[in-house]
Amino acid sequence: MADRNSNPKSEIRNPKSNNPKLQDRGHLLTEQRLPASANLDTLSTEDALRVINDQDTAIAGVVRDAIPAIAQLVDSIVERMQHGGRLIYLGAGTSGRLGVLDASECPPTFHSDPDHVLGLIAGGDSALRKSSEGMEDDPHGAAMELERIGLGERDTLVGIAAGGTTPYVRGGIRLAKHCGANTALLCCVSRAQLQLTDDEQTDIDHLIELPVGPEVVTGSTRMKAGTATKLALNMISTGAFIRLGKTWGNLMIDLRATNAKLRDRAARILVSQCDLPRDDAMQLLDRANGRVKHALVMQLKNVDYTDADALLEQHQQQLRPILGEPR
Repeated sequence: MADRNSNPKSEIRNPKSNNPKLQDRGHLLTEQRLPASANLDTLSTEDALRVINDQDTAIAGVVRDAIPAIAQLVDSIVERMQHGGRLIYLGAGTSGRLGVLDASECPPTFHSDPDHVLGLIAGGDSALRKSSEGMEDDPHGAAMELERIGLGERDTLVGIAAGGTTPYVRGGIRLAKHCGANTALLCCVSRAQLQLTDDEQTDIDHLIELPVGPEVVTGSTRMKAGTATKLALNMISTGAFIRLGKTWGNLMIDLRATNAKLRDRAARILVSQCDLPRDDAMQLLDRANGRVKHALVMQLKNVDYTDADALLEQHQQQLRPILGEPR
């Protein structure tokens, strides 16, 4: 891992960092009170749920407005991943859990190496089930984890913080920039509300703003902010892996069939694309070591596994240059 990080380890442990003092966050959108839910505790269950749903309907539009910024981030991630870089999510509380969730879903969906997308959460893996929100106040809290994974200039660190002020995340971004990594901050407030210093603005290469507004339960950012964050993370990881050749059209062709559900999905892809009976498709899948992409190349180009692997390597794992348009 040493080649990922051209900086001495001591630079990760002891970078210059702004340590935010206790501050009044009342000005943040995520901390405002929502007039539409002012009488929430007096509503019937159905009416309370309608208030929640009414607020949720605006989230997709907010995310759509951020697509240009998300696309620029995705392109920068892909450029680095093509040269051995990784995508690293960093967050605390709900934000951290969502990052870990998105990272953990990449290997089964895209057959990616588990080390290619990592989710780091303040307090470690135990914080996924047991709240350790106090850990988010340490701007140096991510230092040991970033050192452990050998963060370097080919990596991209996406800090996730609904209110955008979490010291663990802001400090982690500064640490990452100090190592030469590509950096991003995904938050649910506007740039103006972040009150970034000149140094902090320099630390953040990509700012993803998702200002979904006040929560139905004031400050409960697992709600609208959490939903917006999940949508954006879906876009970031899926967009990157599409660009990296993990789909053919909209087919999930880089999955590895390791359980009954995935074997069934793989078999149906091979049946439809190769005009094979289901039993023959299953046998082909077995000869391809459970890898759909290789099976497709083997059958449609009439080659063995080794030659299919070489063709995919020659074309940067992209299936379309080898097989053209899927059906």
